[in-house]
Amino acid sequence: MTRHLSLAFAALAMLPPAARGQGGGAARHWSDRDVCYEVFVRSFADANGDGVGDLRGLTARLGYIDSLGATCIWLMPIAESPSYHGYDVSDYYKIQPAYGTADDFHALMRAAHRRRIKVIVDMVLNHSSSQHPYFQAALRDTASPYRSWYIFSPTEGGKGPWGAPAWHKNPYRDEYYYGIFSAEMPDLNYDTPAVRAEGERIADYWLKDMGVDGFRLDAVQYLVEQGSCLMDCPGTHAYLREYAAHIAKTAPGAYTVGEVWDPLDTLLTYYPDQLTSYFTFTLSNDLLSAVHRGTGGDLLQGYLRLQQAVPGHRWAPLLRNHDDSRTVTMLGGDVGGARLAATLLLTLPGLPFVYYGEEIGMTGDKPDPRIRTPMQWTPGPAAGFTTGTPWETLQPDTAAVNVAVEDTAPGSMLNLYRRLIHARRASAALTAGRLTPLASGDSGVVAYLRRATGQTVLVVVNLAATGKTVTIGAATLPAGHYASRNLLGGRAGGLTIASDHRLSPLTLDPRSALVVELTRK
Repeated sequence: MTRHLSLAFAALAMLPPAARGQGGGAARHWSDRDVCYEVFVRSFADANGDGVGDLRGLTARLGYIDSLGATCIWLMPIAESPSYHGYDVSDYYKIQPAYGTADDFHALMRAAHRRRIKVIVDMVLNHSSSQHPYFQAALRDTASPYRSWYIFSPTEGGKGPWGAPAWHKNPYRDEYYYGIFSAEMPDLNYDTPAVRAEGERIADYWLKDMGVDGFRLDAVQYLVEQGSCLMDCPGTHAYLREYAAHIAKTAPGAYTVGEVWDPLDTLLTYYPDQLTSYFTFTLSNDLLSAVHRGTGGDLLQGYLRLQQAVPGHRWAPLLRNHDDSRTVTMLGGDVGGARLAATLLLTLPGLPFVYYGEEIGMTGDKPDPRIRTPMQWTPGPAAGFTTGTPWETLQPDTAAVNVAVEDTAPGSMLNLYRRLIHARRASAALTAGRLTPLASGDSGVVAYLRRATGQTVLVVVNLAATGKTVTIGAATLPAGHYASRNLLGGRAGGLTIASDHRLSPLTLDPRSALVVELTRK
């Protein structure tokens, strides 16, 4: 269900200016200056040598995440599950045994908070595992109190939201149950009050007992089906308002980010009073397409649209996540393009998320286990991930693409990410500043300002494979001479804005970026 965009703007208009983030002012949430790092615990670091990453391994590697500059970690599912990925939860109140114990998780939380790193965990509310005791009871007994927790039909229904089969045969009787992702993931029925209440109890457990700082909510656009409406339905919005209000009461300031694979028109219907934020997959596609083509096109339009409607900390741009082929692979092995993509991501608005391994240029393509391979720490055996046999075969480029090699190479992908993230965190302009596009006169060059009170950052990115000399229009800046500080390191001379508000000509190397803080002399 897509509502007209003006409805979203009208709803946002009822919020006070600080809540709307008007004028690029400071946001009112701890996530205002965060960069979040997505971790698949199974693939990050193995402390006990069994070939499976675990919580103790992650805790031991927090120093690396801290040095990267990330101040928030998103953990893919860590609750008990029969699958390797964890998105079919069989016990929402128990840590996946291969990852460790509740005590291990508490130790992780203490260590992360000592470093001022927030931790959000994946919350899978759309469905449970088919091995969940409640679903097993519902399958076997029509009188079970959990029967109404799931969706059953005496006949096989229609297709799911993508046209794939969504109804699966009950092995114990002549009927079907609904599960849009697979037979192993039966959808929960949010028309049942007990299901909604259980979702709140699970949230309370993780927020209060386990001490997490928030949630990434999986597949939220499919929570409630209503007749022929299978996604983005009114009931989904109603439940998310209810869920968000409960979290705000339980843990004020907790951060929630939802997975909604929708165009911006539909995404904006999830504001202003539902989850804190949502991933902006449309912007990811626009950004990577621009890099791949070598032309900016309408790259900034989606960012400007969201900036007009939503404070920056309330939307989450990214390049890739655990469902996507990795950036370097997506760009056909173009490492230079991946560097430009990172520069754009981390100098544009929003609260950016970085998938583990992207910062060193890891590769990986479908099927899913191959885009979730173990982190490449060293050139040695098992890439420093484990002393045993990794649960999944490593990528073939581990000898060259790893943390140890890139750590000491000033021009490496890893050190580019470090410079970008630290520069972003230190700059009010790059975190909460307003985005203003600049005319470059060249389709291969993207230029923009990020401006906050008393601070201006100029970003110019040459996406083309040839060098460029461009004269950029900067009508929003007063004419005069400006000192410039290169936020990516290296020298930066002064810039002049003439009386016609055009910058002095800039010469750009092929596939290069300029990120400078400007101060008027």
